[in-house]
Amino acid sequence: MEYLFFTLNDLPDEILLIIFTKLKNVSLLYSLIGVNKRLNTIVRDPIFTSHLTLMRCLLDDSICPLPDSMLDRFCSQILPEIHCQIKWLDLESSSMERILRAANYPNLSGLGLLDIDLETAQSLFVDEYSLIHTYKNQITSFVIDITKNKKEISIGVNIFLFTHIFITYTNLQYLNFNPLSSYNKSLSFPTSSPTFISSNLLE
Repeated sequence: MEYLFFTLNDLPDEILLIIFTKLKNVSLLYSLIGVNKRLNTIVRDPIFTSHLTLMRCLLDDSICPLPDSMLDRFCSQILPEIHCQIKWLDLESSSMERILRAANYPNLSGLGLLDIDLETAQSLFVDEYSLIHTYKNQITSFVIDITKNKKEISIGVNIFLFTHIFITYTNLQYLNFNPLSSYNKSLSFPTSSPTFISSNLLE
């Protein structure tokens, strides 16, 4: 390991940046942040800190949380150190709350909630005390994937979720909601008020 760091320190910053961009941001931060001042400065570059996917995607396309040791270090050290640089977080349901509690994210504008179950999704967007409501005026982009749900989501539930999302996140510009199933071309809402949907929504 010492030889590896010696070799890295021999390389110019430009070469290190090229190498590091080939690696996953989360693995890079976990391995190198705090090693020495130079590497610390490089891996804090917005290229590596602005968008973090804090979960694992397995070969069978299933999603699971980071290993405990990795999650512990991110929550106790790494996220509090780089929290101001984070603009987008991709999270899974079991570690989502812990990660959101680990730091304040003043520049967070994008959030991906992946592999969450329907009950969690409903509580997140209805409960005004849920952690993601803290960022309701910041979030401009949302990706929501309810892949844990085994049954087709009814049109009524879709409308329920959309209603609460649009009412709460008034600065929303982009929404990717999966699954919309067979209803994705036929959703209608119980109100036609122009204040109901964010006037900023572009996609």
